[in-house]
Amino acid sequence: MAAQNGKDLLIKVDLTGDGQFETMAGLRATRVSFNAESVDVTSLESAGGWRELLGGAGVKSAAISGSGVFKDASTDERARQIFFDGEVPDFQIIIPDFGTIEGPFQMSAIEYAGSHNGEASYEVSMASAGALSFTPEL
Repeated sequence: MAAQNGKDLLIKVDLTGDGQFETMAGLRATRVSFNAESVDVTSLESAGGWRELLGGAGVKSAAISGSGVFKDASTDERARQIFFDGEVPDFQIIIPDFGTIEGPFQMSAIEYAGSHNGEASYEVSMASAGALSFTPEL
């Protein structure tokens, strides 16, 4: 995979629950991480005393975070609604030259900030809340 432009890593939110995804407005930085817990099955019979892990047995999770400038767009309103209503809608994460991850996420944090001589900004953090699908870029 060749170098990619960071602005092409997108977080999209399902605005209405019908699969209509829109890029979250004003984001300047985005991050996605995937995690898998390990299940240790090491015993006295483990070869040479080396740790053994049970493949495919741990809990998988993903986290999304982003920061940007407040735009007061429909996606800003939707983010506030998701947080305050405790919704778990579908999101899409577009990773350039890799593919699209889609599935339910819970918004675990939303922060707004501003300084006297600067723009209003926001940060969001989301945690996966169910099975995610991956569609490779063709």
